[in-house]
Amino acid sequence: MLKRTFELDQPAIARGFSRRRTVRLVLMLGGILVALIVAGTLWLRSGRWVSADDAYVRAAKLMVTTDVSGIVTSVEVREGETVKKGQVLFRVDPRQFQSALDNIKAQLAQVGLSVEAMKQDYQRMLKDIEAQQAQVQLDQANYDRYAALIRTDVVSKANYDQSRFTLAADKNKLESLKQQSQVQLARLGGNPDLPVEEHPLYRQVKAQEDEAQRQLDHATVRAPFDGIVTQVESLQPGTYLVSQTAALTNTGAVALVSTDRVWVDANLKETDLTHVKPGDHAEITVDSYPGRVWSGTVDTISPGTGSEFSILPAQNASGNWVKVVQRVPVRVRIDYKPGDPVLRAGMSVVVSIDTGHRRSLAELF
Repeated sequence: MLKRTFELDQPAIARGFSRRRTVRLVLMLGGILVALIVAGTLWLRSGRWVSADDAYVRAAKLMVTTDVSGIVTSVEVREGETVKKGQVLFRVDPRQFQSALDNIKAQLAQVGLSVEAMKQDYQRMLKDIEAQQAQVQLDQANYDRYAALIRTDVVSKANYDQSRFTLAADKNKLESLKQQSQVQLARLGGNPDLPVEEHPLYRQVKAQEDEAQRQLDHATVRAPFDGIVTQVESLQPGTYLVSQTAALTNTGAVALVSTDRVWVDANLKETDLTHVKPGDHAEITVDSYPGRVWSGTVDTISPGTGSEFSILPAQNASGNWVKVVQRVPVRVRIDYKPGDPVLRAGMSVVVSIDTGHRRSLAELF
C-alpha cells in the first residue's frame, strides 16, 4: 500500500521540482535585467556631472609697497586684521615730501607772476609800436616835404639829410620793437590772452607740483581693497623703506589677501573636460566646512594645461614616454552670500560641475 502511494506521488514531486527551477530561472533572469537597467540608468545619468578634488580656494593677493622712499613713522594695523579699502596701513615720514611740495608751490606762484608780467610787457610793447608808427608817419611827412623843397633851395641839404636819417632810424626802431613783441608773444605761447594757468611754463611747474603732491599722498599707504593683512611684524617704525619694495613681508610672503575677490581653481582631467563650458553651474564643498555646499559658476577655462605654464615644460621627444592624463585649470566663481563662513586662500575643496550633458545609448555602439 505504501509502495503504491509513493509511486502515485512521484509525478507530483517532479512537477514541483520543475516549477521551482523555473521560478529560480525567472528570478535570476529578472535580477540580471534589473541590474542592467539600473546600471544603464546610472551610466546615462553619470555623464552630466564632472567632479574634481584637485581644487583650491584662491584670492586676490598683494605685496604692499609704495613708490616713495623714507623712514616708516607708524604702522596702523596689526597681524591678521581685517581692513577696508582706503584704510591706512602705515605711514612714511612726510616731511621731506611736504617741503618739496611747498617749494614747488612757491615756484608756481613765481611763475604766475612772471607770466602776468610778460603779458603786461607785451601790451606795453604794442603801445610803443603804435607810438613809433605815428612817429614814423611824421618822419615820412617831414622827409617828403624836405625832398620837395630841396629842389628849390628853400631848405638846406643838411636839413634834408637829417630828415632822411631820422626817418631811417625811426623805421629801424619800429622794426626792432616789432621783433621784440614777436619774441614776447612767443613767450606767451602765441596767445596774449592765454590764461596764466594754461601757459606752458605754468603747466610745467604745475606738473611738478602734482608729482610732489602725489609723492606726499603716497607717503600714507592705504589698502587698495578689502582684505586681511599679514606679516605686519616685519615692518616697524624707524624702518627705512626703499621705494617699490614690499613692505609687509618677510621673505616675499603675501601681505594683503582679499576677502571679497575669492574664487576656486579646479584642475580637471582633460578627459572630463569634454562638455564643460563657461557658465555651467557648479557645487563646491570645502574640507574645512563638512556638510556645507556653495554654489558657483564656471568662469574661465585655461587655454593650456598646467604643464604648459610650468617652469620646466614636459619634453616628450624621447622614446621613453608614458602617456599621462593632463589637467586643465578651470576657474569657478563662487556665489558668496552674506553670513557664509570665511573661505581662506589655499583651502582644499571638491568641485562638481553640472555640464547639462546627457548620455545616449548610441554612445555604446
